[in-house]
Amino acid sequence: MGVRAMTLGVVGKGGVGKTTFTGLIARAYVSRGARVVAIDTDSNPNLGMSLGLSLAETEAVPVLPRSVLVGDGGSTTADRLVADYGRVTPAGPTLLSAIKVTEAGAGCTCGGHATVRGMLADALADVDVTLVDMEAGLEHLSRSGGTLAYADALLIVCEPTRKSVLTATRTAALAAELGIPATLAVGNKTRSDADREFFESAFAAGGLRLAAILPYNAELAEADRTGSVVLAEVPTSVQAAVDAVVDAVESVRQPA
Repeated sequence: MGVRAMTLGVVGKGGVGKTTFTGLIARAYVSRGARVVAIDTDSNPNLGMSLGLSLAETEAVPVLPRSVLVGDGGSTTADRLVADYGRVTPAGPTLLSAIKVTEAGAGCTCGGHATVRGMLADALADVDVTLVDMEAGLEHLSRSGGTLAYADALLIVCEPTRKSVLTATRTAALAAELGIPATLAVGNKTRSDADREFFESAFAAGGLRLAAILPYNAELAEADRTGSVVLAEVPTSVQAAVDAVVDAVESVRQPA
């Protein structure tokens, strides 16, 4: 028996390194032969740079139309949107930009989230993994219907602070209410044994399943500051942790 395609949301408090982490996970899946679509839902999108595009190329990625009806009875399909709006990146995944705020007073971004929700409800052909890099906060789970209501799993990225883990436990509770089948916690920016012990105890106390703990790395910290990830070799310790996250996700993937 095979396995069906996986839709994976990457969430967490602001500043924890979600976008850089999403780029690393996307690359790890590509290295395993997976066909990956990565959706950037941040209103200030820069996932493209984490996948090897220049700033100019990232800015040029067209934004998905707002509030379009996708799937049965709709005006388009998820596959059509990927074909029309997706851009293949140097890292391998096809990138979609769902939301972009370019001027003050432009209104809310609910329409863009509605389009993403419709895409996730509609099956993507010839795609093994759909990754959704969410903007910070909990609104993507609390807005009407939940942007990630059709996700198969959430990866909640945390840094070693109590506030970050508190956000993670709140996120997991909302995910359970939406019926998302699996929630996995990821510790990031770990500098010491004390940080590692903090994650292990805090996640256990919050009832969160730990996928892996990523060590702090100066290169990746710089990437967070600049919004990019160099396509050179990822540090061994970081890559091992990223691979452990992928293994944890694969362990909860549903049969086809």
